[in-house]
Amino acid sequence: MYFSSNIKFLRKHRGRTQDDVAFALNMKRSTLSGYENEVSEPNLDALVAFSKYFGIAIDTLVKVDLSSVSLGQLSQLERGFDPYLKGSNLRVLATTVNADNNENIELVTERAKAGYATGFADPEYIKVLPTFTMPFLSRDRKYRTFQISGDSMLPIPDGSYVTGEYVLDWTYIRNGQPYIILTQDDGIVFKVVENKIESEGKLTLNSLNPLYKPYDLAVADIKEVWRFVHYISSVMPERQENRMREEQLMQTVQELQRKVEEIQLKLNI
Repeated sequence: MYFSSNIKFLRKHRGRTQDDVAFALNMKRSTLSGYENEVSEPNLDALVAFSKYFGIAIDTLVKVDLSSVSLGQLSQLERGFDPYLKGSNLRVLATTVNADNNENIELVTERAKAGYATGFADPEYIKVLPTFTMPFLSRDRKYRTFQISGDSMLPIPDGSYVTGEYVLDWTYIRNGQPYIILTQDDGIVFKVVENKIESEGKLTLNSLNPLYKPYDLAVADIKEVWRFVHYISSVMPERQENRMREEQLMQTVQELQRKVEEIQLKLNI
């Protein structure tokens, strides 16, 4: 990984000698030199010590090449902005560009979802996805389109193509707004979100269809977040009276479910 090069880079970035850092961490200079030159590997205690000394998460020290990030990003890290908890510019997004060097909108179809769950960070995988452009969307932002399935987000119909704008900082996810989220276990989900990252380290995901109950998603299980922009569907929207009948039916089903639960509770089933 990048641990050896990162601690050397950070030491020089802060104008510290090996003696300075070794003294601060209560270790021999030769031990520090061994880490920097990949002669020896740090144990967990050493990783924790370096993380506290530089003020940067262990995941970042190990997984991110800090010499390649901008000074602004490095400054954010040093002020305690941890991308492995919040999402940030340090999340390298695999993307493609067209002949004019403008970013494409990649299309993730229903068939491609399984592959996307594992290949979302692989440029070789992303570049084989179908691409297109939409002239009415900003060139300064990154978009991707996903085909959704199921009825949990009705009235947005099954099979619709939902376009999202890439979200760098997850703390800016707005409550009550729809987002497309790539999750660790459930793949791509499209839900209305309650942001509880700072207070509880999670998101609460809600469906538009009231038959589906909300559920929580831990921040550690989030891979990507895209803010809903619009959707495309070949299905004609239903007339309002049909929608009202559906909502009444859903309310009736929910009421029946509630009564069944009450009966089961009384009978201790």
